[in-house]
Amino acid sequence: MTHVNDKRRFHPDGTPREDELPTDPAVPMEEGGPSAPAGEDAAVTQLRTDLATAQRRVDELARGIQDVMKDRDDFKARVNRERERLLEVEKGQVALALVETLDELDLALAAADDSPLAQGVRLVRDKLLQRLQAAGVERLRLLGRPYDPNLAEAVDVELVTSPQQNEQVLEEQRAAYALKGRVIRPGRVKVGRYVAPAKA
Repeated sequence: MTHVNDKRRFHPDGTPREDELPTDPAVPMEEGGPSAPAGEDAAVTQLRTDLATAQRRVDELARGIQDVMKDRDDFKARVNRERERLLEVEKGQVALALVETLDELDLALAAADDSPLAQGVRLVRDKLLQRLQAAGVERLRLLGRPYDPNLAEAVDVELVTSPQQNEQVLEEQRAAYALKGRVIRPGRVKVGRYVAPAKA
């Protein structure tokens, strides 16, 4: 029996040439050949996963930085508000001392004549009042107005027969002062209390 070998399709050692390997997709191929693209897909998938993880981490860090900056701004705002409040308290204490000095000058002038000394004291008193007004200190007008316990202390009560004068300030015994709308010293006043006349 005669065997015919086509030397064009085989190597001298009898193995088939590469270009003659079966091309049927059902035939399994050797490892290292067509499996390379599958390995590349796995690497790309891993890179995408790593990139998504890194992006989430960057977003978390960015949110953290924004929170820190917001907290810093809030802290600075609180510090500024506290500083302004302390300054206002300090100004109020200084203004209160000057107001009390103004009261003493008013008492001195109440019994003074028109002597040069009295005129000098009056000039100092007026200058001091101007400085206080320029700093935002104002004297509150209470006389003839309804009594407000936030502005003055009622140290005396007078019975009145007019309903319009009920709970009304009849006399200022000590002036009330405010600094930019905040009372730094309440006044002392006499308040009217209405009593209906007895029927005969």
